Parts: sequence; structure tokens; C-alpha cells
Amino acid sequence: MGGPSELHSKVLSSGLCTGCGACTSICPYLNAVEGRAVILEFCGKEEGRCYTFCPRTEVDLQYLRERIFETGEGDPSLGFYSSVLKARAGREGIRKRAQYGGTVSSLLLYALKKGKVDSIILTGSPDGIYPEPRIAKTEEEVLSCTGSRYLLSPSVGEVVRLLRKGEGGRIAFVGTPCQVLALRKLQVYEREWEVSRIKLVIGLFCTWALSHKAGEFLMAKLRGRKVRKFDIPPPPANLFVAETENGRIEFPLEEIRSFIPPSCRICFDMTAELADLSVGMVEGEEGWNTVILRSAGGIEFFEEARREGEVETAPLEGERLEHLKEASLTKRKRSAEEREKLGASYLRGG
Repeated sequence: MGGPSELHSKVLSSGLCTGCGACTSICPYLNAVEGRAVILEFCGKEEGRCYTFCPRTEVDLQYLRERIFETGEGDPSLGFYSSVLKARAGREGIRKRAQYGGTVSSLLLYALKKGKVDSIILTGSPDGIYPEPRIAKTEEEVLSCTGSRYLLSPSVGEVVRLLRKGEGGRIAFVGTPCQVLALRKLQVYEREWEVSRIKLVIGLFCTWALSHKAGEFLMAKLRGRKVRKFDIPPPPANLFVAETENGRIEFPLEEIRSFIPPSCRICFDMTAELADLSVGMVEGEEGWNTVILRSAGGIEFFEEARREGEVETAPLEGERLEHLKEASLTKRKRSAEEREKLGASYLRGG
């Protein structure tokens, strides 16, 4: 355990902040500046939630698995899971508005319709570039957040705020692997807030995100054109694509890679392995998502939505599953190399 001094020395001063918002929403001595946490003044405490919940301080992965899945075991590439399959929204209208298959939106709308959750923490954007955590309680509010956001978002902070104020009722959360990790640490280690109100955690596949410095770069590329969505086509395209109201803009992926923060380079987790279920694209096949079913609650919820016709499913081809595992293992290997290089030994049991 540690406090703000350790948070500063081990995380913030090394550029390892993920910008998840867990610490900045807790403490008045911390603030978010350009998507990263900064300490305004040291409070003097030797231990604090700011350190405990941070996804880049000590992570005992086996212990977290035991608390979430009731087993410390996990596949070396994808973590603990029950099955992997393809899925898409049952409603065509949702698929048309979604980045890929619309599975996440469809599941969230089903959870709202059936009264399983009251509030959903999502990431939207007022301009299509800079992220904005949002609380969705209606269908339109959920669908307004479709599409991938590439810049770091302080979405965990919204969950913290709701828990501290006793608001939001039953909560669902959708986030990237580092955000899910922070949320699970909060659920496991918090002793005062009513963390049992977090009912559903959907993780999104993530290879890396971008610092907020990428915002100006993207705005310059768009030259005033309003973006509909960003995307990274599968290899060998090696492109970053912006679909705008005035046509498509694309440029080499390498131009954007310089904005990947160090916190992403040490990340071991591509598929959000502590989520109830994880969702990503199906590489090389438009209109479908890859879904990893993990927790008992997540499996039960997903199967119920499938029986109700809210999502359609199909087997994931063996070749695609192997490719997914290979990509995830590659990220783990690169993470280990980068952690050793930086001396950032935050992970145990990975």
C-alpha cells in the first residue's frame, strides 16, 4: 500500500498515468490536466485510495481473479474465460449506428429495458475527438456514445463520483482494460462505498490509446471537418482512418504512434480480462464483434440477451481465435520488456 508520495514517484512522475480518473475524482489535492493526473499539493497521508485504485500501482492479478471469478486460474493469453464467439446486435438499426457489430450497445439497452441497471457509464465526445465520460439512462443516450474513442478518458471517475454520493442506482460500466482494472481494484479493496451497486462490467479490446496531445494533431488533420468515427483497419493497411461528413481521411499509423503514452506501453492486457465479458472487433469481417464470456454473472446476462434475440451469435473460427490469442500474447511480451526497461514492476501473477 502507499499514498500520494508513492503515486507520484512510481506513476505520475514516470508518465505512467492512464488518465482513468480514479484518483482525481477522490481527492481535492489531485487534478486532471490534459488527460493526466497531477498532484496539486501533497496531503501528507501515508496511504490512500489514490494509490490503491490506480491501475499502475501494485496489481496482484491472481488475487483479483479469485475475488472476481472465484478462481486464480487463467489462460496465459486471454485470462480467465468460458468461451469466445462472434456476436452482433439483433436490431439492424443498432448495427448501423455502431462501430462494428453493435453488441455492446445492444446488451446495454437490454440491461436498461429489463431493469437490471439504472445508470451506464460510457465515453462520448462533444467533438468526436476529445472524450467525455457520460451517464446514460435512455436508449438515445446509449446510442449517442457509439463508436471508438482513442484518447484517454477519465471514465472511472464517474463511477467513483456516483458511489461517493450514493447516486446512480445499479451501475454498468464500459471501458478499456486499464479502466476495468482500476474499477476492479476499487471493487475489491474499497471498504466504505457500496461497490455492490456495480452490476455489469463490459471490457473493450485495446492495443493502445492516445494522450490528449493527439487532439491537436487530429484537429489539424480534419481541418474543420466533423468526424463521424475513427478506425484502424486490420493489417497490413497500417492506416489511421477518419470518416467525416465530407469524406474519408487516412494517414499512416506511424504518424499517430508518437502520441501513445508510456502507460499503454507497459499494459499487459489487450482484452480486459477482469471484465464480466469482453468485446472487440472481428478482424477481417465487418459487422461482427468478438465476445469473450468470463464471469458467471456475465455469462448468464449474455445468454439471456441472446435468448431474447437482442444479440445474434455465431462460432468464432479457430484460426481467428488463435490469431486473437497470439496478438494478446504479443502485447504481454512487449509489456514485460517495457516494464523491465522502465523498472515498472507493478504486475504480480500475470
